Amino acid sequence: MIGRVKIALVVFGTRPEAIKLWPVIRALRASGEYRVVSCSTGQHRDLVEPVSALFSETSDYDLKIMRPGQSLTYVAAAVAEGVAGVIKNESPDICLVQGDTTTAFAAALSAFYCRVPVAHVEAGLRTGDMASPWPEEGNRVMISRLADYHFAPTAAAERNLLAEGADPERVFLTGNTVVDAALHVQALIASGHRNPERRFSGVDAEAPVILFTMHRRESFGGPMERVFRALQQFCVTHNVQVLFPMHPNPSVRRAAQDILGSQPNVHLCDPLDYDELIYMLGRCRFVITDSGGLVEEAPSFGKPVLVLRDTTERPESVEAGCAILCGADPARMTSLADELLKDGRLFRSMASTPNPYGDGRAAERIAACLTNAGNNRPSRPSNIEHLGRAM
Repeated sequence: MIGRVKIALVVFGTRPEAIKLWPVIRALRASGEYRVVSCSTGQHRDLVEPVSALFSETSDYDLKIMRPGQSLTYVAAAVAEGVAGVIKNESPDICLVQGDTTTAFAAALSAFYCRVPVAHVEAGLRTGDMASPWPEEGNRVMISRLADYHFAPTAAAERNLLAEGADPERVFLTGNTVVDAALHVQALIASGHRNPERRFSGVDAEAPVILFTMHRRESFGGPMERVFRALQQFCVTHNVQVLFPMHPNPSVRRAAQDILGSQPNVHLCDPLDYDELIYMLGRCRFVITDSGGLVEEAPSFGKPVLVLRDTTERPESVEAGCAILCGADPARMTSLADELLKDGRLFRSMASTPNPYGDGRAAERIAACLTNAGNNRPSRPSNIEHLGRAM
């Protein structure tokens, strides 16, 4: 049909996916080439809905798959079946997934079975170890085998895809859309449209604040408990405030409450809304985390990151000097944290490093690539060579 508006199905199920895909949804709409159908699987429903509200958006479909004690097998099967139903209803021209979640893999598989092309946002991240992080490394490797379009956030990710045999005509260097989202929300806060400061009235404004998170499955049990005990002892001997937004997983919350719950300068709380997280990134001294998203966001705010992992699919942050890998090693974590509390060379160097993950225009580039899908490969945006050097 001449002049037919194409349909893009965008699927997400967790908070990081929603944060990173709403800018893409908006950019695709703005292109005028696509009618966008958004589908929330409900993998982490309670965490996704506030993000959608922050972007003044609602999902067209909500699969509502979340249930207590859900297994990865259940999530994968429920997402695949639910997305197949949406595809049957909407007949999309393309299906977009993001990152490395079970939702992303199962949605990509469902689209592949339905013969709908798959576009992978944040493609090409690799640790080279299928067990770390688990199951994310496996998910993203498998998505890359199913995807027709690969949107690499960095030059290193682009190289990974090409080394694995991805079609160079289908690999695009775009930057990471999380930077787009973070800068958008920062602007909302600066303009007064969001005022998240009230959430943190109990945090002592006179003491340095450390933003801490830990949630990855490979750290459950002994490694996580040892880190929590070291953090508790660190807080006994240092004048700091630690803000710990706890992941909903019971394995994380039980250990955190048992070990850190009675420490007065550790503030355990439910996950922060995204505007609250961005506000805290502006306020904190530094970040200790095993979260990939925080590693990408923190450099935009000049905040050093200690990464509680032995390997990372985001080596650019380490290579650039804005993050340090310390694994689940309590002694290394506390030694580095002690050093970062000083206004010394390490802090100044890490805090002054530009963000290697982009300039806030990744979603615009993704929309431009998809607008030209089916034609000759589009020209790279005028500043893409600079972006490649930076990343």
